Amino acid sequence: MENKSKQKIKRLLDSVKRTKDQTKDLVSRKDYRRALIVIGLCALVGGWLLSSMMHGPRAVSTGEHASESSEKATVWTCSMHPQIQLPKEGQCPLCGMDLIPLDSGSAEEGMPSNRRLIMSPDAMKLAEIQTTAVERKSAAAKIRMVGKVEYDETKIAYITAWTGGRIDRLYIDQTGVPVQKGDHMAYLYSPELVSAQEEYLQAIEGVQSVSESHLDIIKSTSVSTVENAREKLRLLGVTDEQIQELEKKKKPSSHMTVYATANGIVVNREVQEGDYVKTGSRIYSIVDLSQVWIKLDAYEADLQWLRYGQDVAFEAEAYPGEILHGRISFVDPILDQKTRTVKVRVIVDNEKGLLKPGMFVRAVVSAQVIGSDKVMDTYLDGKWMCPMHPEVISEEAGACPICEMPLVTTEKMGYTATDDIELPLVIPATAVLKTGKRAVVYVRALHTTKPTFEGREIVLGARAGDDYIVKSGLAAGEIVVTNGNFKIDSALQIQAKPSMMNPKGEAGGGGHDMSKMAGGDEKKEETDMTAMTGEMAPAEFLEQLVPVYGAYFKLQEDLATDELNSAKQSLQILNQELDTVDMNLLPEQLHADWMDIEQRLQNSIVIGTDAKTLEMLREDSFFDLSETIISLEQKIGHTGVEHFKAYCPMALDGEGASWLQSKKQIMNPYFGKGMQTCGDIKKIFAPMDMTESSDNSVHGGSHVH
Repeated sequence: MENKSKQKIKRLLDSVKRTKDQTKDLVSRKDYRRALIVIGLCALVGGWLLSSMMHGPRAVSTGEHASESSEKATVWTCSMHPQIQLPKEGQCPLCGMDLIPLDSGSAEEGMPSNRRLIMSPDAMKLAEIQTTAVERKSAAAKIRMVGKVEYDETKIAYITAWTGGRIDRLYIDQTGVPVQKGDHMAYLYSPELVSAQEEYLQAIEGVQSVSESHLDIIKSTSVSTVENAREKLRLLGVTDEQIQELEKKKKPSSHMTVYATANGIVVNREVQEGDYVKTGSRIYSIVDLSQVWIKLDAYEADLQWLRYGQDVAFEAEAYPGEILHGRISFVDPILDQKTRTVKVRVIVDNEKGLLKPGMFVRAVVSAQVIGSDKVMDTYLDGKWMCPMHPEVISEEAGACPICEMPLVTTEKMGYTATDDIELPLVIPATAVLKTGKRAVVYVRALHTTKPTFEGREIVLGARAGDDYIVKSGLAAGEIVVTNGNFKIDSALQIQAKPSMMNPKGEAGGGGHDMSKMAGGDEKKEETDMTAMTGEMAPAEFLEQLVPVYGAYFKLQEDLATDELNSAKQSLQILNQELDTVDMNLLPEQLHADWMDIEQRLQNSIVIGTDAKTLEMLREDSFFDLSETIISLEQKIGHTGVEHFKAYCPMALDGEGASWLQSKKQIMNPYFGKGMQTCGDIKKIFAPMDMTESSDNSVHGGSHVH
C-alpha cells in the first residue's frame, strides 16, 4: 500500500514538472510568472489530496453528525421579505408566503429578480457601497439668510412743533447725538402761545374777582374757564412746571422750550434756526436703538419652515465669531419677483449698542421638521404668543402688554404640539435618485448571505437640510444605500432590469392594439402576451381585484367630469380596497409583480391625496396611477367585463397619456368636460375565462380578442 502511494506521488510530481516546462515554452515571461502562480496553487491542492491519501479519510460517527445538526438550528425566512427570520417553518407574517430555510441559500434565489441586484462582498467593497437605516425622527432644516440691521420702526420718535412759530434756537445742532426724555431740544417763539398764556392769566383774575359773589353759577363758570385755558396750554406743549412758573410771574412768555419726548439717537434734523414752522412740523427724528430690526431675505422654497416667534441665530460682520439671537416678528406677504425672496423681520435686543443700522449679517434658522409643512419647537410648546408682537411669549393666557390683544396658543401660530405627534420617516438626501417627478432608492435586503439590493420607487415629502421626508414607499428600520446607488442603478440597466433611468426594464405589453393595421402586428402581440404569462393567477385573487378596478374607474370618471372632491374620495376607496387584497393567493413571480404594483399604486394615491387642483391630480398622480393599472392588467388581468385602454395624444401638453375605462365611449380624464371625448380606444382587455383551468386558476394577464 505504501509503495503504491509513493508511485502516485512520483507520477504527480513528474506531471507537474512537465506542465511547468511546457508552459515556459508557450507563454511570455510575464505570462510565465502568472502560470507559475496557478501551478503553485495546483500543487497545494495536489499536496492536500496527497496528504488525504496518505493519512486516509477521517471517520465521523453518526453521533457527531447529529450533534452538529442539533447545534445549528434551521432558520426560516421569506423569499419576499428576507428580514423575516423565524425558528420554525410557517408563513410570512407580512405577505403570507411559505417560509424557506435560510441555511439552504434559497433566500436570494427565491427573491424576485425584476428589481434586485445580488453582489459579492468584494464587489460591494469595490463599489464603495454605504448604507444607513430609515428612521423616524424630526429632520433639522437649516434656513440660511442674509440681511441688514435697520431701525425698529416702533422705536422712532419725532420732535414736532405743537404750535406755529419761529425757531430761535436749536439745542441739538447735529445728528448722532444721544438724548434722554426731557432734554432741551429747541427754543420756539409763538404768538399763539403768548395769546394762550394771556387767556389763562385773565381767567385766573376772573376767578379772584367773583370769589365774593353769592351766585354759585358765576363761580363755577369762572373755574371752568381757568381749566379750559390751562388745558389749551397743555395742548400747545406747555408743561405743568411751565404753567406753575407762569402763575408765579403772572407775565406771558414770548418763547417756549421744546423737550425730548423719548430716549434715543438724533438721526435727522429737519429745520434750521430762524425757520418758521407750522403746528405739527417735524423738528427732529429720534430713534431708540436699544431694540433693532434685522431684515433678512428668505427664498420662497424656505418659507414653509419659517414661523412667527422662531429663534434666529446670526453673526454680524463687525463681530466675527459672536453669535447673537433674535425672534421672527414678521414675514412679508409679498414676494420680490426680481430676487424671488421674501423679507423676514427679526426683533433683536441691542442694550449694549453693538448693532448699528446698516450692518451686514448672516443668519440661520434651525427648524425641527416633523412633516411636509409641520414645524415643532420644544421651547414654545404649550406657551402663549401675541399675534401682533410674536416676541411676547407667556406661560399662560392673558393680554399682550404692548397692544393689549389677547394671547393665542403657539399651535395657532403654525407650530405642532409635541404631545401627540408621529415623527416622519427620514432618509439622507444622498440616498435618493431623482429624475423628473420620480424618486428611486435602493434598499438592502436584511439577513441575506450575499449583499442584495432592491430598487424601489418612493414618494418624497419636503427636503429638510440634508434629509428628505418620506411620504410613502419605505418603512422604519429598512436599510437604504447612501453611497454607490448610481453604480447599482447602472448595473441594473446593464441587465435590462427596472432602474431609475429605465423604470420599465424589459416589461412587455399585452392586449389587443386596435391601432395596429397589419395582421402580423396583432399576431406578434398575442405571441408576446403568451410569453409573458407563464404563471397562474388564481380565480379567487382575480375576484379581489374587481373592487380595485372599480375604484380606479370611478376615479377616472370623476376626473372626466371635473369632480375634484369626489376624485379624492375615490382615491381613498382605492387605497382601502388595496388593503383587502390577499396576495398570498398568488404564485411567487406574480406575487413579486403584485408587490411592486401595489407599492406604485400606494405612492400615486399619496401624491393624489395632497393635490390641490384637478391639474395637479391629473399630472402628478393619475398618469402614474394609470400606467400602473395598465401594468396590472397586462401582468395579472381581471375578471368580469371588458376593459378598454384609451389614449389621447394631446394630454399632458401634447406628450400623450393612456388610461383604462370600463366603457367603450371615450371619457377623457385629462381634459374633463372641456374635451371629454378626445382620444381613441387602443386596446381591449377581455376578462379571464374562469373555467379554462380545472384547478380554478388562470394565466396572468388579460386575454386578447
